[in-house]
Amino acid sequence: MRVRKMAAMLAIAALCAACTPTMKAAGNGVEGTAGARTAGDPYYPTSGNGGYNASNYVVAITYDPKSHHLDGDTTITAKAKQPLSEFSLDLVGLDVRTVTVDGQAAETERAADKLVVRPAEAISEGNTFTVEVQYGGEPNPVKSKKLGSEGWQISSTGGAFAAGEPHSAATWYPVNDTPTDKASFHLAARVPDGWSVISNGVPGRNESGGGWTTYRWDELDPIASYLTTVAIDHWTMATGKLADGTPVVSAFAPGTDDKKPLEARLPEILDFLSSTFGKYPQDAAGGIFLADKISFSLETQTRPIYAKWTDLSTIVHENAHQWWGDSVSVQQWKDVCLNECLASYAQWLWSEAKEGANLDDTYRKAVQKGPQIFAGKLYDMGVGNEFGAVYSKGPMALHALRRTIGDDAFFQVLKTWPALHRDGNATWPQFESYVQLISGKDLKGFFDAWFRGTTQPADQYLWPGTLKP
Repeated sequence: MRVRKMAAMLAIAALCAACTPTMKAAGNGVEGTAGARTAGDPYYPTSGNGGYNASNYVVAITYDPKSHHLDGDTTITAKAKQPLSEFSLDLVGLDVRTVTVDGQAAETERAADKLVVRPAEAISEGNTFTVEVQYGGEPNPVKSKKLGSEGWQISSTGGAFAAGEPHSAATWYPVNDTPTDKASFHLAARVPDGWSVISNGVPGRNESGGGWTTYRWDELDPIASYLTTVAIDHWTMATGKLADGTPVVSAFAPGTDDKKPLEARLPEILDFLSSTFGKYPQDAAGGIFLADKISFSLETQTRPIYAKWTDLSTIVHENAHQWWGDSVSVQQWKDVCLNECLASYAQWLWSEAKEGANLDDTYRKAVQKGPQIFAGKLYDMGVGNEFGAVYSKGPMALHALRRTIGDDAFFQVLKTWPALHRDGNATWPQFESYVQLISGKDLKGFFDAWFRGTTQPADQYLWPGTLKP
């Protein structure tokens, strides 16, 4: 994500895990317990759920832009990590009509933004099961004092879109809303004729009838829930292919024709990023260009969502996330430097390669801004502080790291790390260990000063190599 105003997220109050006693569900003799109602991230303890891993989402929605009403039918395939008598999904608002587990009606309960499901028979550990939820209503965003609305939003052009970090998906479909439970994602979105739909991945077969059209999109690669999207508008579409055949689909809302020259440079941008970070890790590419002046652009997988203020540097940033944040996702939100520090430094690298910028000079000018630029932590920065220093101090720290270990080791890390963790999750300490392995240097002092400290690093870490004034 690139935030126009470097804002932090609103902290969320803690939620206890479900603690129901062991129960035996009738019928199959399996004793089960309740899955936790949290994924365990201390920054966002109300997000995500335990007891299972999702592998696939099939989301079917019908949306009327005139009434803002949405009807949904989502089927989730998951595998039990424990014997389950109860489990939960994240779902904000929306009325649930029916829930079935493996075709059998299940009991349900709403607890805040959780949909609690009690299957007719407990699910054995290791078993794969399917959950179908039918629901409807008028979706609404999650409100944040820092970043405004996240999730389902009404656009200025009369359509709608879903975007936000760390929350978004649960505002329009039931989901295990945590980056650690990535799954494939399939969308069928039915809208009145004249409207069209864009989402993640590759387009499927569209069907029309009775004044409505269904648009299909398929993302087969594992995707974190906050990176899924749907956008409904009177889109102008642009299609093409990258040199390796990867399909490119971009969508422009009315009033965004001025962004077409920027989008035309996407193959060049991805070629450059591939030369730096390794082979493009996604099955599709493109962009979704909104007419809305929202406070952020977001790296929705394969097809970032761009605010009205987007410029070329923003497009570089969001596409760098296709490696850093999308293909390799955070283990917890305290690791977000893995996403934002690297994507922000990609902007520096682009300016160096394409615009002739002297990054040592860029760095020195940043240092001259004063002590405030060093004030924020880059690792475990505390809830609400994730989206601040990572955009300013983050690229400075990476440039200092580059000058500390040298270009050969630095760019080896940038190219091999995403491949090692492709389609998975990782932590910032793992990244630090890998840098030390590749460089052969003891970097504990450097990492502590730059990534855990809140003051200007000592001169040995501030002015390494050619940075020395």
